[in-house]
Amino acid sequence: MENFTVALWALVSVLIVSLVSLVGIALLSLQEKIIKKLLLYLVSFATGALFTNVFGHLLPEIVEESHDLSRSFLLIFIGILFSFVIEKFIHWRHCHTLACHHQVHPVGKMMLIGDGAHNMMDGILIATAYLASIPLGIATTVAVIFHEIPQEIGDFSVLLHSGYSRRKALALNFVSALTGVLGTMVVLLLHESVHGIEQVLLPLTAGNFLYIAGSDLIPELHKETRLGRALLQLLCIIAGAGLLYALAPAHIF
Repeated sequence: MENFTVALWALVSVLIVSLVSLVGIALLSLQEKIIKKLLLYLVSFATGALFTNVFGHLLPEIVEESHDLSRSFLLIFIGILFSFVIEKFIHWRHCHTLACHHQVHPVGKMMLIGDGAHNMMDGILIATAYLASIPLGIATTVAVIFHEIPQEIGDFSVLLHSGYSRRKALALNFVSALTGVLGTMVVLLLHESVHGIEQVLLPLTAGNFLYIAGSDLIPELHKETRLGRALLQLLCIIAGAGLLYALAPAHIF
């Protein structure tokens, strides 16, 4: 019964994350100038959410459950390296802006493949978190959602500039997002046959989130140099951290 509950939570969560791909529909009614401003604050919010999920939820869970902390910390580093390799050599790129016009038709197709791999990884991360605990799974899902919103808007823009119609771009984005369900199913099935798999996957998840927040999101924030906007960024980062803290405060401090 417990395994069924965990599986249900994980599958519902990853389906909700998949639906975030439809956020691109906002582009149909908002002006580009407004979208750029929104993306700035969404990326800031996601940065705070991801870092807090790592330091407030994932790392305490890893320390609490690990039988070998040295191995766990090594796996975190491997998670960072793995994310680097994927981004560098398979061209899995997180696009958080609308300025991606250099990606032309063939690269639009490659982006869909890379995004499918990324979404499958999200499904793996969410399922892994739920295997540790339901509160951790919820916190991880929220962190992923706020990271996905700016990314999916950026992806939708890339597809439009690659020549796809708005309807087809939305459909392809959603199909790509559904690969997250596959990732979730893989982890849930492996959990039945591989004992303690979450003790390996949780550190890898932490490394992945650290890489995304540190190498993809923060550099986007540094592009804004105006003091007023920078302060708003800081407030959004704090708001994202506050939300993740509120979800499971017992893990922090």
